[in-house]
Amino acid sequence: MRYTLALAGLVLAGAGCASPPRPPDRPPDRGDLIRGILASTVQLKSEHESGVSRAASGVVVATHFASRRMWIATARHFLEPSRPQQLYVRLAGQTSMAPATIAFVSGDRDLAIIETEYADVAPARLKMATTLGDEILLVSFPWGQRFTVVRGVVSQIDAPAGELPVAGPPRMVSATVSYGSSGGGVFDAQTGELVAIVESYRTAKVAIPEMKERVLEVPVAGETTVIPAPLIARFLVDSGLNSYRPR
Repeated sequence: MRYTLALAGLVLAGAGCASPPRPPDRPPDRGDLIRGILASTVQLKSEHESGVSRAASGVVVATHFASRRMWIATARHFLEPSRPQQLYVRLAGQTSMAPATIAFVSGDRDLAIIETEYADVAPARLKMATTLGDEILLVSFPWGQRFTVVRGVVSQIDAPAGELPVAGPPRMVSATVSYGSSGGGVFDAQTGELVAIVESYRTAKVAIPEMKERVLEVPVAGETTVIPAPLIARFLVDSGLNSYRPR
């Protein structure tokens, strides 16, 4: 899902394991932190009866070992239009895909929960507040291909118009994304906690002088819109999954 900013005539230049326990005064090893993030990251695919397929990303946010189920947060628009479709989930670093179903869909937010069979994952812990300029790592599966890890910062805080907050739930991050990244996890680069998932991104229409009949849409850096952790947490409560998420 994306929205477009028109610039007429302008040409612009394997599923890992959770990281082991560590002393609270020692920062996580970079490799352990990345492996922990990837252990909660999944790729999503939908196939409609008409033959149309779509791709997205998601983050495991709750698990229940006794029932052998796990739940994945993603962007609701990935499931639209709502018509018969088969969903599949693939863990980062694996090749096989497991069938999944739609568990919950938000009526007022671009949020949905996908349910599938429990796997060797580590559900993400939520971080409720950030500060402008905080470093983040965005993990997604652009164009339905292999996952990418992109560094960025929190570029906007969610707040009413007229306010100038420097801390709070994030609304935008600077990491550039593309199709297939919707629902991708935005993680704190220091702790690995989930601060948001990708909702949409802004693009600029770029005219090519040599090919006037074609226009490219280029993602605008710094304007990737996200759904912050507090909204995800509230949706988990409303969906009855709050007791299944990590603390």
